[in-house]
Parts: sequence; C-alpha cells; structure tokens
Amino acid sequence: MQEEAQINEQENVQIEDNQEFAEETKKDEPTAEELIQAEKDKFLRLFAEFENYKKRTSKERIELFKTAGQELMTSLLPIVDDFERALNHIEESPETEELRKGVSLIHQKFYNTLEQKGLTKIDVNAGDIFDAELHEAITQIPAPTEDLKGKVIDCLEKGYKLGDKIIRYPKVVIGQ
Repeated sequence: MQEEAQINEQENVQIEDNQEFAEETKKDEPTAEELIQAEKDKFLRLFAEFENYKKRTSKERIELFKTAGQELMTSLLPIVDDFERALNHIEESPETEELRKGVSLIHQKFYNTLEQKGLTKIDVNAGDIFDAELHEAITQIPAPTEDLKGKVIDCLEKGYKLGDKIIRYPKVVIGQ
C-alpha cells in the first residue's frame, strides 16, 4: 500500500509539473492580438522611418541645387567685375562709342541673366556705417573728415547675394 501511495504521489507531482509547464508555455506564447499589435507597431515605425528618409533626401537635394548654383555664381562674379572694369576704361570718344555700346550690351544681358537666377548686388556707398556682418574691411585709412570715422570711405570690390545668402562680401576701405 505504501508503494501505491508513493506511486500516486509521484504521479500527482508529475501531473502538477506538467500543468505548470503547460501554463508557462501558454504565458510564453503571445496571443493573436498581441502579435497583430506588434506587427502594427513595426509597420508604423518603418513607415515613419521611410517618411523621415524622404524628407531628408529632398532637403539634401534642394541644398545640392542651391550650392551648385552658388558655386557657379561665385565663379562668374569675376567676369562681371571684368565687364565693369572694361566699361570704366573704354574712353568715351566717337571712335570707341560702338565698342562701348557692344560691351555694355553684353554686360547688361549677362548681368540680367544672373539676376533672373537670384543674384543681387549689395549696395555700398561712401559714408555708410561699417557693418562687419555685411562688409569685408580691406584696410583702414585716416578719415578725411571727422564724420567719416568708422564709416565706409571706398568700395574696392562689389558684394553679391544669392537669394538671402551673401556669396561675396563687398570689400571696403574704412575711415579711422
């Protein structure tokens, strides 16, 4: 009888262990709703990541176009300066009038094309207050009059903006 009691007790312990194991496996296996929710979460995260990728690449593309235009404009500015120098040095006489008109016409067409692409000239006049954020000081000279101290005396090279960004600062001489 004792043996039967021991066998029954061992069977009961084994049945309890099996029930506990079955309960544990039930707890480890997620339900269908939990699986669906996990997949929805994965999908939403992936979708958000893709949207961020699209925004980032479109911003990078726009920046690339802006910088490409900026590099081109910056490389064309010396040509604009050369045209202006040529116009200043061609003598105003009847013999050179046709040459002057031709150079002026080419200069205007070229400059108008650059303006259509967003290039604007930064206006600097003698007597303007020097602003380090807008001007590049090349040198300081003694001011001819007291009221020109700390102000622009001469502009050596014109400055230009492309949209809102300054691509070349005007180079100025300031009074000391």
